[in-house]
Amino acid sequence: MKNQREINRILTYFTQFTINMLVPIFLCSFAGYYIDGKLGTECFFVILFFVGALAGFRNIYIMVKKNIRDPKD
Repeated sequence: MKNQREINRILTYFTQFTINMLVPIFLCSFAGYYIDGKLGTECFFVILFFVGALAGFRNIYIMVKKNIRDPKD
């Protein structure tokens, strides 16, 4: 039973990690692709891709910071 809880906890963290990282990248990339298509440019996709990656890393940092337990607890 305890083993199953640990597996579920790890799978939950992995899923949160994936969602927190990939969603901002995909949304910003799609927005950049759309803006490039409307304006006929080629730079917004790359710029917004990196903005999405930075937002994803920020989300991961916040998630890890919240889940690190104080050794005293």
